[in-house]
Amino acid sequence: MAPTRTLLVVLAGGAGSGLETLTHGRARAALPFGSTHRLIDFPLSHAANSGISDVWVLEQHHPVSVTEHLAGGRPWDLDRTRGGLTVVGPEAGDQHTGTADALARRADAIRRHEPEVVLVVAADAVYRMDYADVVARHLASGAELTLRDRTARR
Repeated sequence: MAPTRTLLVVLAGGAGSGLETLTHGRARAALPFGSTHRLIDFPLSHAANSGISDVWVLEQHHPVSVTEHLAGGRPWDLDRTRGGLTVVGPEAGDQHTGTADALARRADAIRRHEPEVVLVVAADAVYRMDYADVVARHLASGAELTLRDRTARR
C-alpha cells in the first residue's frame, strides 16, 4: 500500500497564562525542556521519526518565540520545497478562541491541501508516540474520525 498523505497539524497557539512568568513573552510550545529543547520539539521529532513530512504549525500567542526556534524545519528535515514545515499564524486582527476555532478557520486551506488523513496534536505536551501507528490504526478502523482520550492509560 502506498504511504498515506498525512497532514500533521501542530497546535502551538496556547498563551500559557496559567504558567505566569514561564510564558511571559513566549508561547507555551516554546518553553524550554531539558535545557536545549522546547516543548514543540516533541511532536516535530515524532513526525520525523514517523515518516510524516507535511507539517503545519498553527501559532497565535507570541508567535515569534516559536517561529525562531523552528528554523524553517531544518532540525527535523522539514525544510523542503514541497510539503515540509508550514507556519500558520492568525490573520491580521483574527485571533482564534481555541483549538476547534483554530481548525475551523483553517478548514478550507486544509481541504485545498487534499490530505488523506489530518492528524492534530498539541505542541505543549511531553510524550512519545509513533504517528505512523496512529494513522494505520485509524485507517484500519474505517472510522471518519479517531480521538485519543488524554486520560486513557495503557
